[in-house]
Parts: sequence; C-alpha cells; structure tokens
Amino acid sequence: MKKLFFYIVAMMPVMAFAQTATDTFTINGKVGNVGAPAKVYLIYQLGANNVIDSANVANGTFTLTGTLLNPVNATLALDYKGVGLEKYVQINYPDGGPSKTADDLNLFLEKGTITITSKDSVSKAVITGSPLNDDNKKLVSQLSVINKKAQALMAKAKSASPDVQKDPGFQGAIQAQYKNIQLEQKVIFKNFITSNPNSYLSLLAINSVGGPSPDPNEIEPLFNGLSQSLKDSEAGKNLQHAINSLKVTAIGAMAPDFMENDVNGIPVKLSSFRGKYVLLDFWASWCGPCRQENPNVVRNYNKYKAKNFTVVGVSLDKPEGKAAWLAAIKNDGLEWTQLSDLKFWNNEAAALYQVSSIPQNYLIDPTGKIIAKNLRGGDLDAKLEELFGKI
Repeated sequence: MKKLFFYIVAMMPVMAFAQTATDTFTINGKVGNVGAPAKVYLIYQLGANNVIDSANVANGTFTLTGTLLNPVNATLALDYKGVGLEKYVQINYPDGGPSKTADDLNLFLEKGTITITSKDSVSKAVITGSPLNDDNKKLVSQLSVINKKAQALMAKAKSASPDVQKDPGFQGAIQAQYKNIQLEQKVIFKNFITSNPNSYLSLLAINSVGGPSPDPNEIEPLFNGLSQSLKDSEAGKNLQHAINSLKVTAIGAMAPDFMENDVNGIPVKLSSFRGKYVLLDFWASWCGPCRQENPNVVRNYNKYKAKNFTVVGVSLDKPEGKAAWLAAIKNDGLEWTQLSDLKFWNNEAAALYQVSSIPQNYLIDPTGKIIAKNLRGGDLDAKLEELFGKI
C-alpha cells in the first residue's frame, strides 16, 4: 500500500549527488486548432526537484524547452480553458484518478527535439523524433495483453459479492492468478531488457522487474547485461548503488539485527530468536492487504509453532496508532511477538530492511540467514511444508 500521486516522476531512485543539467530538449506540439486561453503543462523531475513548465497554445501549436540530467518520465496536460494546473487537477482528477475530461499524455523526455501531433487531443497524440518513446511504444504494445488480463482479474474480484470477497479461498485464488500475471509481465520486461541493452528504457525497466521489494540476485544480472555507457550514466550508477544496498537483505544474507519495543514497551532484539525459524513480518493495522493475509499467517503459525517456528511482527503503525495496533493484534489473533516504534513509514527496522510497501516478510533460518522473502498465500504454505514436512 503506497500513496499515489497525480503526476509521474522519475522512476529511478534520486540520490544527493552533485549534478548539472547539460542535455536540452524541445517539444514541438500540434493539436488540432486549439487556441487561447488553452495552455499545456509539462510535469517532470529534474534531480530531486519537481518541475512544472507551461506554454500557451496558439492555433494548436506550442513549444516547450528545458534541460535534463537524464531521460525522465513526464506528463503533458492540455488545459483547454486555461484554468491553471491546480484547478485542472481538481476538475479532472476529483477522486485521484482521471475523469473523462482529462487530456494528458505520458511520455519520456530525452535530449533532442520531440514532435507531438494530434487532430484533436494530447492523449491521442503521435510522438516522433524520440528513440526512447519509440522503445516505450514497442514495450507498451508487448504489455497490452498482460494489462488486459490484469483488468479482467480486477473486474472479477470487484464483481464478487462482499461475502465471497472476504472468503480466504477466493482471496487466495485471486492472489495466485495475479502472481501468474506478474510472472508473465516479468518475462516481457526481462526479454526487452536483454534484447535492448543500449536503451535507457531497459535501465528503467529493471525497476519494474524488481517491483516494490526487489531481489538483487534477480536484477543484478540484468543490470550487468546493459551497455557500459548506460551503466556509467548517473542513473546507472544510482541503480548499481541501490543493488549493492539491497544485498544486505538478499536471500542468503545474514538478517540485519535490530531492537524495538514490544506491546508492553519491553525492548526485544531480532537476534534473541536465533535457533528458530523466524518469519519476520512487516505489516500495519491500517494496511488492508496485511489484514487479509493475517489469517494465513495465523494458520501457519499454529500449524508449525511446535516445529521450531515462530513469527515476529513489526508494525508500521502511526505515532497516534498504538490503540489501533493493539486492537488489530487482538482481533486478528496474532499471538506471536509484536514490535513497533510507532514511526509509520519511518520505522527503523523497516528502513533497515528497505521496506517500501507492505505486507512484506523475510523467512530467517536458525543461524540468522535469510532463506526466503515475500511469502504470501500458498507460497508461505509451500515453503513451510518444504521445511517441516506435511502436518
């Protein structure tokens, strides 16, 4: 569960390196015969700063120029009535998502001149003069089948009755189908990356392979296969740095130790559970998917707790959320050790394990080594059965 923003910023991690924008870009646009008071807005990220540029539209034409550190993802929005970007967002994204009146285009900015043409709207524009956007068009086409499958699965889940939606069996089936879709998507991304080692989009696509909890053992070989010029780019160096950081909590690494207070305010160290198999479970009382997964964790805990297995929960609840945290523990029947510093996303253990979305978990063996991660639904059942046998 993560907060979503209206505009799309750079996909690569931003780091505090001194950088100078040296590449320039120009966008030449032609959208029908749109004129005053219409304006276009271009939203993108330059280093650690969000940039919002604008231009008037006259007889359907407009021009935008700027500088770049690296190619970046951007949003171009056409404000027909000239109401201003803030009001444009209020009108066209009343519930956080686009309405029928929104006229936006997602594109990549790169060095050179990019031409955008359309008979009637920005959202239907054709982008030319940009190799990176050509690559993106190719990749989007390859992913279209996967997106249709995901939309169909989402519609199936939403169309079920409330009682069916709450059923663990239904949830598990939907989760399994979604996982298969994700695996198919990964194959497409990986094939694109290996087939296009010189494309900047391949560098960005590695993030999509990794997802919210990337495995360096999976993404580092993809990174190593990129051209040297991409690896030497600022974004390439950032990604290499991120991969090196991820190795601290990769499968096969020793689980970093930490200490946080339990529900009674008593400090507990993760290392105090050495000698047992431990499922380190990051969750929160406010996290819907976490609460949906809890019955599965409870069932496996009760099934294997006599087999030298336990769970250690770390909650990302808010400073004012202790009551909600304790209530969730009681209501969900979480009998194992529960820890939290009640710092929300700034939870120190979560930061140590680079947790950026929840639920997320790590399976640790009796020596303290991480042997699996992100085990949910049937995957948790299968892994524990592999370790302890059928019960």
